[in-house]
Amino acid sequence: MADHHDIPALIADMGARARTAAKLLARMPTAAKADALRAGARAIRDATPAIVEANGRDMAAGAANGLSPAMLDRLKLDAARIDGIVSGVEAVAALPDPVGERIDERVRPNGLKLSRVRVPVGVIGIVYESRPNVTIDAAALCAMAGNAAILRGGSEAVHSNRALHAAFVAGWTAAGGPADAVQLVPVTDRAAVGAMLVADGLIDLLIPRGGKSLVARVQAEAKVPVLAHLDGINHVYVDASADHGMAWRIVRDAKMRRTGICGAMETLLIDRAFCHAAEVVDGLVRAGCTVRGDAAVREMVPGLEAATPEDWDTEYLDAIASVALVDGLDGAMAHIAAHGSHHTDAIIAEDEAVAERFLAEVDSAIVLWNASTQFADGGEFGLGAEIGIATGRLHARGPVALEGLTTYKWVGRGSGQIRAENGV
Repeated sequence: MADHHDIPALIADMGARARTAAKLLARMPTAAKADALRAGARAIRDATPAIVEANGRDMAAGAANGLSPAMLDRLKLDAARIDGIVSGVEAVAALPDPVGERIDERVRPNGLKLSRVRVPVGVIGIVYESRPNVTIDAAALCAMAGNAAILRGGSEAVHSNRALHAAFVAGWTAAGGPADAVQLVPVTDRAAVGAMLVADGLIDLLIPRGGKSLVARVQAEAKVPVLAHLDGINHVYVDASADHGMAWRIVRDAKMRRTGICGAMETLLIDRAFCHAAEVVDGLVRAGCTVRGDAAVREMVPGLEAATPEDWDTEYLDAIASVALVDGLDGAMAHIAAHGSHHTDAIIAEDEAVAERFLAEVDSAIVLWNASTQFADGGEFGLGAEIGIATGRLHARGPVALEGLTTYKWVGRGSGQIRAENGV
């Protein structure tokens, strides 16, 4: 292991060992990967008391350092959340292995058989903040998809990440998994992120999962390909045709179920023609949400805070929502196009034509009809765990799980075919 004080050498050493492990993983049978993942899950469950104790140190430090309640909620681990992490690993182990899958195949007129086959990406670097469950979600998904992972968590979760990683690797390696397949950067120095960003030739894909400043830095400085997870500035639009009871249930869940997750609603848009707008907004206030409204909303429900231009572009991750009245579907889609982050947007409507147009025209990774934005989660999509919600347009989009962590190659099987110089 390289000297921890020489950060570039440390990351280079980790990358070289990860690349060796990736070659072993690529040849590892599906059953062997699944067994090793389940062993890692059992080790995490057995280490629950130690993990909770380590998380307690992070929680205490976070409170002392002024982390918001929403950030502390993202950081917190208890027995129930650890059980959820374990269940996620077990779910990934039970999923079909994408490696080796034939995406399509064809036979050319000359008899050459061509197929596209899924293969691992190789070595994936994940840079993330706050949420220690990402340590294990990323480990499980990368390993099952045949990739080695280099994980760099945030300093606020350092003890939790180390405890989770140590438990998982102990179980994983005891069951035959390559020890260097899942590595956790052992230092919290920000220079480690910089070294990962320029580790071209050692890291094949970098996935940032965190706040706007982290993602912006990664996108600006990276010399390796990046799969970005941007802010969740998510909208719920309540159409004039919406059922009142359904609208309230969805809006309350989308904002208040868990305010600190990337799938939480941040902006509520309501059709001016919707008859129960005041009741929905007042319901949010009574549920404990701070509502910042435009002029029309404040005239309808007196006493609300005024929304500023910055509010429409803010991911609160807290019990705060910006609310605006809009002129029907066109007004809603114009607002989303101007202020959305292409993460998750939902419409509540009984008019099928209106809903289908929303689903077709809103350019977000996830669009929903009559459902809460809090379903923006790989587990809820039946993908097992997720490594993040990709908001770009290339490679993967939406919840990134096993398939999103593979690429493909063309395989040709011939019987002596040649391509002569004269083109015949």
